[in-house]
Amino acid sequence: MTDTNNAEIFREIVKLCVRKTGLLQKADASCCGITIAQCHTLVEISKSKCLTLNELSELLNLDKSTMSRTVDNLVNAGLVERQIDKTDRRYMNITLTAKGSEMVQGINSNMERYFERILHSIPEEKRELVMSALPYLLTAVNDTDMSFGESQCCSGSIQEEGGCNCE
Repeated sequence: MTDTNNAEIFREIVKLCVRKTGLLQKADASCCGITIAQCHTLVEISKSKCLTLNELSELLNLDKSTMSRTVDNLVNAGLVERQIDKTDRRYMNITLTAKGSEMVQGINSNMERYFERILHSIPEEKRELVMSALPYLLTAVNDTDMSFGESQCCSGSIQEEGGCNCE
């Protein structure tokens, strides 16, 4: 099998994994009345206890305006609080409220059960292999430049006909 064939197979598998797990996360988050971005924001704040808007933007790979709207909605829902940083008044610290902490516990519990089911559906003798390979995948994704030039994404003829439909 060629590297091109392997890359196509790899892309398809990763794409399907992302879609399948993302769909579940949407269902779990929407039942709590929040978006995926809000769900991930709450979980990240919970892990760190306190983050700034810039830190959240960086962690979640979202632009600052999107992150600001996400946090505004979480504040309005009573799930997070903003407080002016005591050492540098230009920054706002974002922390969970009691209601936000309670929601994160539910989200984490649901996700843990879901991923346990996924893990247990992998044959026992292959689980360690899968688990040991995932950090390599994450490192490769982090180390790979994802900024596509238009010429890398689609051929010029497709772009001229009305756009690019890359996945």
